[in-house]
Amino acid sequence: MARKPARMYRNLTKRSYTRRKYMGGVPGSKIVTFDIGNLNGEFPVEVSLIAKESCNIRHSALESARIAANKPLLEGAGPNGYHLKIRVYPHEVLRENKQATGAGADRVSQGMRNAFGKPIGTAAKVKAGQKIMTLSINPDKFKLAKECLVSAGYKLPTSIRLVVDKGQELVLS
Repeated sequence: MARKPARMYRNLTKRSYTRRKYMGGVPGSKIVTFDIGNLNGEFPVEVSLIAKESCNIRHSALESARIAANKPLLEGAGPNGYHLKIRVYPHEVLRENKQATGAGADRVSQGMRNAFGKPIGTAAKVKAGQKIMTLSINPDKFKLAKECLVSAGYKLPTSIRLVVDKGQELVLS
């Protein structure tokens, strides 16, 4: 069955729903890894991708943003030339009340009776101004870092901004 559009889950409207202990069959997260690149290296420049608005970010969107940022970094800076960290985790369980469609659906479907829904995925609850990703890199690759984080931001359901956390004087010179 096709996924419903992301706009259905993007806005923060209701309370958190994270107790997996009481629900069966929550699909696993698609995010492969949260730390990529050289985990032990010291990099003088840190750039963060920050959400401008509060929203839910689905685990599939986080994974596609990670891939969009990681691929050019591997080619441009090499496997040991950066450290990319995803700072949010998809705890929020998304539910969907499936409806039957087509001929005779009114006899088969129960409508809104017992409409609790089945778990269909997970999402990270992000507040305005919260860091989503942080990229540590050398100053000579700063332009590449900006391009990678902007392309990752296109995969997310909120507008983003980039902030230089560390090494701003190295970037400007």
